[in-house]
Amino acid sequence: MTGSELARPTGSTGDEEMRVLLSSVPSDAHTWNLVFLQLALEQAGIRVWNLGACVPTASLLDAAGDWQPDAVVISTVNGHGYPDGRHLIGEFRARPPLRSIPIVIGGKLGIAGASDRHRIREMVRLGFDAVFPDDADFTELESFLRGLPATTARAMRSEGGPAC
Repeated sequence: MTGSELARPTGSTGDEEMRVLLSSVPSDAHTWNLVFLQLALEQAGIRVWNLGACVPTASLLDAAGDWQPDAVVISTVNGHGYPDGRHLIGEFRARPPLRSIPIVIGGKLGIAGASDRHRIREMVRLGFDAVFPDDADFTELESFLRGLPATTARAMRSEGGPAC
């Protein structure tokens, strides 16, 4: 599956709007979390490209490179967010065009419950800009996204420059 074979972005069409690429880790087949996040982000006026569940890392990286989103949001509920996220962030940060794109992960990182808290620090150390545990509220994610500085891609879109 390549970026061009994935469903296209939905939500606001204003070029000045924030654009978020939404996906899950490759082993997570859950879709309800992605649909919920997509709808909540769109309701907040954010344009979303929901890649869906079980997206191979290479497809996610290609989509991020092609679309140049203002942020990437990874959601997971299967308890494999920590091992899969470690691999994903290594691949993501290894690509120079993606290094400046903020990327966050949230949901169920493991199956140990509260003792998973140490994993949050590790995920940030590895390159995630933020980690939202499964008990985080959506408003925390929205506040984080709203607090991001305007990206070069968004500035170019709002000035009528080439669309990504």
